[in-house]
Amino acid sequence: MSNNDKIVCSNIWKLFGPDEKRILKDLDPNLSRSEVQEKTGHVVAVKDVSFSIQKGETFVVMGLSGSGKSTLVRCISRLIEPSSGTVMMDDVDVTKMNDKELLDLRRNKMSMVFQHFGLFPHRTVLDNIGYGLEIRGTKKQERIDKSMEVIKLVGLEGWHNHYPRELSGGMQQRVGLARAMAVDPEILIFDEPFSALDPLIRREMQDELLDIQQKLQRTMVFITHDFLEAIKMGDHIAIMKDGEISQVGTPEEIVANPVDQYVKDFCEDVPKYKVLSAGKVMREKCSDNAKNLFSKKQDCIKDNAKIETLIDTLCENDIAHPVISHDTGKLLGEIDRTIVMKSMKS
Repeated sequence: MSNNDKIVCSNIWKLFGPDEKRILKDLDPNLSRSEVQEKTGHVVAVKDVSFSIQKGETFVVMGLSGSGKSTLVRCISRLIEPSSGTVMMDDVDVTKMNDKELLDLRRNKMSMVFQHFGLFPHRTVLDNIGYGLEIRGTKKQERIDKSMEVIKLVGLEGWHNHYPRELSGGMQQRVGLARAMAVDPEILIFDEPFSALDPLIRREMQDELLDIQQKLQRTMVFITHDFLEAIKMGDHIAIMKDGEISQVGTPEEIVANPVDQYVKDFCEDVPKYKVLSAGKVMREKCSDNAKNLFSKKQDCIKDNAKIETLIDTLCENDIAHPVISHDTGKLLGEIDRTIVMKSMKS
């Protein structure tokens, strides 16, 4: 693991069947999922998956129903036991933890937010949020103080004495999010948390979570089947198909360079100008005008600036603007109205 890695999964397999360990030992890794099932009667849910998640990032696992994404993420927390492979968290192998260590991990280091809110109907919002702290043995006043603090963070001020039945779906999901956050976890795992919500409420909750993440910088693992949600929420995205990862990358890397037709199909409906940056679409050869502006430190555009934010600036004139590195300030290329218009059409 590197210093910035929070979670590293290596060669994770999960087979469902009566004799998964023995079958896996002699399994030909080149067999397809259907071939394995036909030959062995076992189902391959996750097939030899490896990836790393950095501290403080939102890592999205994305795929269609049956792709293995939920099984994979449950292997991370060992809600499902992987058939083989390792899951490292801060240099500790989760797959080797005993029951006591695993319980401690789930109580103190990790929280999960599910699609179905799982709130206790007989408990108030305040008591639902403080449940994890109660299980941990936290004193009552400390529980109340922490729960009220998190209630404010998720925008539920004034609702602490209400019951789940009195809340909308979006508000109930806020309670679920607050309950997960109340224990101050280092890792938050979200299993399609917004998919049951109406589109407007869903966007609201996405924005809310992005705001919270900007403030708290937790390590988040987020499962979704919605590619637009994936590119909005994720610092990195892993796209799964038939238990395997087709591609891992930033939203920009995946949209700009899909590795196969499966990934390309997901990218078709994405407004690329919302994802691509100036550095990805720029012209590397600079005109004299762009060089002149760069020498004067005028009208320079950083390479990580999203095209969406540059439309007004670049489309009101036909000037070639210098593109510079956001790290070093070095001249990298140029961008103009023609390039922006092309990126909006693609």
